[in-house]
Amino acid sequence: MIKQSTLDALNRYVVGHVPTGDFLRAVLSNNLVDSFSHADDENLTAMQEIVKHIYFELPSRCWGSPEKVEAWLDDGEKRED
Repeated sequence: MIKQSTLDALNRYVVGHVPTGDFLRAVLSNNLVDSFSHADDENLTAMQEIVKHIYFELPSRCWGSPEKVEAWLDDGEKRED
């Protein structure tokens, strides 16, 4: 039910610490209003499945607040040095 491009973006974020677009960043940051306002029709329909995927499949330290998302991305930048 989750479109492949959304799953691919989440995978790049987790594995490579690659920033996502506004929609996934809002979801990962636990920002409900921005999540819905940035979602396209397919992601809007799959919102519950996307949240379940993040909850059950992604490391908890990479999602849940804007601070966790920033720290995850910063960690990726440090690995590149």
